[in-house]
Amino acid sequence: MPSATMRDVAALAGVSLKTVSRVVNLEPHTRPEVVQRVRQAIAELGWVPNGSARALRTGRTGVLAVAVPDLGRPADAALVQAVVEEVGRRGLQAAVEPTGGPEQRPSRLRAVVASVGAAVDAVLVLGPHGDALAPLPPASPVVVVQGGGTDRVDPVDTVDSDLAEASALLAHHLAVVGRRRPVLVGCARLTSRGDALRAALDAAGAGAVAEVEPRAQRREEGFDAVDGVLAALRGSGPAGGADAVLCGSDEVALGLLAALDARGVAVPDALVVAGVDGLEEGSFSAPSLTTVALAPEHLARAALDLVADRLARTAPAQEPRRVLVPVQLVRRESTTGPVPR
Repeated sequence: MPSATMRDVAALAGVSLKTVSRVVNLEPHTRPEVVQRVRQAIAELGWVPNGSARALRTGRTGVLAVAVPDLGRPADAALVQAVVEEVGRRGLQAAVEPTGGPEQRPSRLRAVVASVGAAVDAVLVLGPHGDALAPLPPASPVVVVQGGGTDRVDPVDTVDSDLAEASALLAHHLAVVGRRRPVLVGCARLTSRGDALRAALDAAGAGAVAEVEPRAQRREEGFDAVDGVLAALRGSGPAGGADAVLCGSDEVALGLLAALDARGVAVPDALVVAGVDGLEEGSFSAPSLTTVALAPEHLARAALDLVADRLARTAPAQEPRRVLVPVQLVRRESTTGPVPR
């Protein structure tokens, strides 16, 4: 099958070749609805613009920096891959910039951002950033992706998964499978912005009986949380009698599943377990892991659209924008039991 051309994009979007060129080259003064039609046509046809030619025409580098704290975590790696692929799909190049741990990250982030206009055209900041971006004006070509569930208002555009929707999906699913007394493990990102998770549990007629290691993120932290989970299962606390575990990440959930198996606790009979992220590894665990998938490819697409608007100067200059990307519940054996064959 022959590859798509700019002419194909123009035909599908119902615009001229010049309009497609203006959208691809991030030129100003194109109506937002036209920009959206052209972007949809490019995505549908899989057309890749010529980044080198565009760079010569516009005087830009054609390079976007992708600042990421940790490539070792599966969720972070999946998001980086989705962003790099989306950057390439738009005929640009991605420069991945690891920024290290909490002590090094602020200074390294500032250095990356300072390169805008010289070495790179824009920066995508993946993950939390503290106050490293506080001095930036709202019109900066900097977008924060998955910056974390905080009450702080970022000075630049942001893209986040809709964690309130994730909380509602988890709470509703627990009610459907007949569980009302969950333990929360590593759920800080679901409770820190308005406590969406507890609000969703209350609305579903459930209530958390305990919270264990709220800041846990990694597999080993989930494994180590098993004693607190088992104490809640045995009813040693005032609320007691846990019948479910909600984990703030799939990594934590996978670690906990391994620990529960080592202790002889049957999942989902004694406890149901669910996570958040949508890691592919969860489909191969035993039992397979129910999760809320955060769709990194959709996060990447939304982030690149925001960057394109900033570079084309079509976005509100003094108004940082926030995009919430929908999420999806993936039901598996850790809450529903084995699927009959």
